[in-house]
Amino acid sequence: MVMGEFTQETELLVIGGGPGGYAAAFRAADLGMDVMLVDVAARPGGVCLYRGCIPSKTYLHLAEVIHDARRSAEMGVRFAEPEIDLDGLRAWKQKVIDQMADGLVTLTDKRGVQYLQGRAVFEDDRHVRIKGREALRVKFKHAIIAAGSHPTALPGAPFGQAGRIMSSTGALNLTDIPQDLLVVGGGYVGLELGMVYAALGSRITLVELGDHLLPGVDRDLVVPLAKRLKTEFGAQHFNTRVSQVTEAGDKVAVTLEHDGGTMPLTVDRVLVAIGRQPNSGELGLEATGVALDESGHIVVDARQRTSVDHIYAIGDIVGGVMLAHKAMYEGKIAAEVIAGQPSAFDVRAIPAVVYTDPQIAWAGLTEEDARREGITVAVERFPWKFSGRAATTGTPLGLTKMIVEPGTQRVLGVGITGRGAEGLIAEGVLAIEMGALAEDVALSIHAHPTLAETEGETAEIFLGAATHILPRG
Repeated sequence: MVMGEFTQETELLVIGGGPGGYAAAFRAADLGMDVMLVDVAARPGGVCLYRGCIPSKTYLHLAEVIHDARRSAEMGVRFAEPEIDLDGLRAWKQKVIDQMADGLVTLTDKRGVQYLQGRAVFEDDRHVRIKGREALRVKFKHAIIAAGSHPTALPGAPFGQAGRIMSSTGALNLTDIPQDLLVVGGGYVGLELGMVYAALGSRITLVELGDHLLPGVDRDLVVPLAKRLKTEFGAQHFNTRVSQVTEAGDKVAVTLEHDGGTMPLTVDRVLVAIGRQPNSGELGLEATGVALDESGHIVVDARQRTSVDHIYAIGDIVGGVMLAHKAMYEGKIAAEVIAGQPSAFDVRAIPAVVYTDPQIAWAGLTEEDARREGITVAVERFPWKFSGRAATTGTPLGLTKMIVEPGTQRVLGVGITGRGAEGLIAEGVLAIEMGALAEDVALSIHAHPTLAETEGETAEIFLGAATHILPRG
């Protein structure tokens, strides 16, 4: 401790102001705790609000608008070719961010949560120093670490050189519309941002180390998107590695490796979307006794407690599914456990959504999971070409599937691909969490014509009672 330094005390210190961190802080405040929330940004919201979920989905919506305007000609409505105003796009994105950030500031103030801007670094398991603020030290009774993660760079090609090798953050700055963009990584980040830039006019080359898009997602759900990307992207290279990336003036020289051979490529920009790493190395955790796993994630139990009883961790920094809604759920659990409530992370279905067009969403057990774990399941699918609502919107490229336990027909998993899958998956989550049977879903009346109706019809296939698809002979 430095002479003359002020030490402030708090009952609960939350490190990280993203969705998990502010959800934890708000829940703890609602439960009557004295809460301090610390983040490097001036306002709460974290990567999700400023450099992730919200800006990317803002641009993806605009990409859908552009696509729909072009596609509407076949429906008898013609628009002029869209004019792209980058300043206007960036201004709209910032307006959305500011609106949400201001709302979080209001909620923080109204709940009595003390918000401090700075970087928290542990001195021991009871104290942190707030870097960026002069001589401020905090003593806490409990702490929740929600410090998140950061994008993984290609070896030998760090982000932030001349700005032509971009992380998702750099891509969302939308500095310009490159004529040629290389997207490294066929996961959801690469595909979402690749579709944004494709809609704006970039020619996209995709490189994926594996042999297909979206590793880990059931293949039948990916097929409609793969079909669309054959026309949206210029080229796709699978089982291919980027071995060298060099910025050269206003271009980037790239060398690709495939089947023992190499291929040179020159593009205007490169988007690297190959994963994320936990921000555990910058917190001073070695001073606390908090245990990490081999990948640098903080080890927690079902109550989000670390190896130090009064320190908890949530979100990306604990690994698993790196999704904002999972972090928020974990944040509430940590706050409730600290408050003495019998809370624990016990979920059957964490929904995942890929916001491409068509969207892909799934929850619960997947077919890939079932095969890998040797679980016997029954699966039925309802193609959207039989959906009246999909026909009216010109979006028949879709599929709804349901995975059930044979015999009992308990719903174990649901997968949907198509426009609006982000909202449709909620019914599947509820069915899985409630232990519903396919019959329960089938006997629940779904409005006609809606895309939600496809979930009811998928369940009806198990009963041999589907209306818009022939029964098996």
